[in-house]
Amino acid sequence: MTIAGDSARVEARRQRGRARELRLQADEADARAGRFEIAHRTEGETAKILAPLAGIGYHLLADRRWPGSRTAQVDMVVVGRAGVFIVDTKSWREVAVHGDRITRGQEDVTDDVARLADLAYSAESALADIGLPPGEVHAVVALAGQKKMHARVASVDVVGVHDLIGHITNPGARLSAGRVEEVVKAVMTHFPVIGDDPLPLTQIVVPAAVLPRDAEPTLFTPELEAQLTAGVLDAPIEDWMAFLDPTQAKLVRRNFNGPARIRGAAGTGKTVVGLHRAAYLARATGGRVLFATYISTLPKVLSSLFERLAPDMAGRVEFTSVHALARRVLSERGIPFRIAEREARLAFNDAWNAIRASSPLRSERFTRRYWEDEIKHVIKGRGLTRFDQYADLARVGRKYALPVEARQAVWDLYEAYSRGLRERRVTDWEDIVLLARDAMAEVPLDGFDAVIVDEAQDLSCAMVSLLHSIVGDRPDGLTLIGDGQQTIYPGGYTLGEVGISLAGRGVVLDVNHRNTAEILDFAKGMVAEDQFVDIEGVDGVGDTVADVTRTGPEPVIHRSRWRAEHDVAMLARVTEVLRLVGVGVGDVGILTATNPQAAKVAEALAKAGVSVVTLDNYKGKTVDAVKVGTIKRAKGLEFKQVLLAHVPGKLLDVVSGDPSEVERERRELDRRELYVGMTRARDGLWVGVTGGGHDPSSTAFRP
Repeated sequence: MTIAGDSARVEARRQRGRARELRLQADEADARAGRFEIAHRTEGETAKILAPLAGIGYHLLADRRWPGSRTAQVDMVVVGRAGVFIVDTKSWREVAVHGDRITRGQEDVTDDVARLADLAYSAESALADIGLPPGEVHAVVALAGQKKMHARVASVDVVGVHDLIGHITNPGARLSAGRVEEVVKAVMTHFPVIGDDPLPLTQIVVPAAVLPRDAEPTLFTPELEAQLTAGVLDAPIEDWMAFLDPTQAKLVRRNFNGPARIRGAAGTGKTVVGLHRAAYLARATGGRVLFATYISTLPKVLSSLFERLAPDMAGRVEFTSVHALARRVLSERGIPFRIAEREARLAFNDAWNAIRASSPLRSERFTRRYWEDEIKHVIKGRGLTRFDQYADLARVGRKYALPVEARQAVWDLYEAYSRGLRERRVTDWEDIVLLARDAMAEVPLDGFDAVIVDEAQDLSCAMVSLLHSIVGDRPDGLTLIGDGQQTIYPGGYTLGEVGISLAGRGVVLDVNHRNTAEILDFAKGMVAEDQFVDIEGVDGVGDTVADVTRTGPEPVIHRSRWRAEHDVAMLARVTEVLRLVGVGVGDVGILTATNPQAAKVAEALAKAGVSVVTLDNYKGKTVDAVKVGTIKRAKGLEFKQVLLAHVPGKLLDVVSGDPSEVERERRELDRRELYVGMTRARDGLWVGVTGGGHDPSSTAFRP
């Protein structure tokens, strides 16, 4: 039975409930309005502070739409020669950073910062389409009213707003003016302008919060002016450090679910991608990256380049040669070793001299060097310990199929050499790697989240196994970079021997950005008929180049009968190229096959009054001196002008007769080395030939 007045009581309760909801909504709207008023004030303060950047070519894009959101906005995106900066202003007080967490008072606001990191990540992906590397996109939380504050949380820089100009200009001139305009267009597409949407009729409007008026920020204090000009006065970096082609830029950020390989012909930017990827992985993982290579002098050069490419990550990426890493592991773990190259040579001399004249190793078909390489690269490069392992080995990279009797003789030589080392208590370089590999198999090397290996084709099985053990098969753990056509050491290996599966995680770069078409066409003649077993275990003939972006003069071949005649022509060439616009002394590299040849070249230059720096002493810094060294030392480097000195004419002659497999193998290795040397040249190539009967007009120079 309904009691009189019940319906009125129910309605009264409903209305009171609705009133409470409206009051709550009003309170929430009032609070939101207050926050927006604060945001308006603080964002305005940030805009005024950053305004002077417009006077030095920066673009300040304010109030942009947050991609993927209907309501969220980006306070400001700054684009200029220092890169792209996504700025979010916060009026936080009592800010504290605890490891990877950030708080304002008692509130954890790490998720707010992480959302900005995600926004920057999406911008990296979008801007990769125009070739901007991920390291040129920066997320910044600007703390209103604060200065002398700088922390990093979730790949986002947290700085006081009064330090913001210095933070933005600090990287210096990384993008050219033309590149900046290209980036601005892409940024405006990715972050569109927020439209003036009509106010929904259902939205509750509350009075604006009354906020105290702060003093206008002082724009041109001496401190702010110093921040404004510091980065602008820095010398611009090389274009490749701040701009890649889109394929390269996307590859830098690509995720792999296991070991991966980046390959491509000379000049396609493999090492460049590797350096950018090292910086990207260091930022993405928050950990450390190991960048390893075979050449002992290359790490210091790459490290110097990396300090300019990604100064913020310089402390998180370590550059090393494999041998230096192995020595460090042994030293840190107290494992004894003693390197004495002279004594090691004596040990091999004794073992070699003890071989009977009837031994198959004494055949005229072979040289002593062939058997030294067999032991160094084939046996010790794999760490073989039993003859049966060697007896059944495929011997990747060696042309001559050794019968079992010859293999037994090689094994006897190897054992005699090993005894000689033990008697002298000497360790050779191959043993250093094997000792470190075994030590790391027992106790893995910690501290690295990723390993990048440059010139991977030059490593041995044991070296790759050592590096693989650091990260295993974890996602984005191991990246191998190289080109089988640039293998200049005898022997070889396949990834299957090491237990590494790429499973489709291989990428080929096919656009040559370094060489002119004329230089590349000439160099390809050295390897036109070259065949090799790639590290993936398949027969290869070299990766093709789909496009060459530059053209220039034809390479010059100069033929001399005597060294003195050769050196006169070489010095004349140096003088000639230094007259070219844009070519300085430091842009010239003179490369040889051997260290004695390099020493003689350096001596000839010094006598002529030309400044010289040897590649052994070159550290990657700009230097006004001609760089001189072996082709092996020049791997991974490039020069505007390259002179190949004292090239044996026989390497350019057409082969007569029917060479043996041993002779063919040696010739292919030597011509590959010439190919490597020639492809170090960006704009000009001079080849100084001595000996031989080659006609420079012969088609033997052509592919």
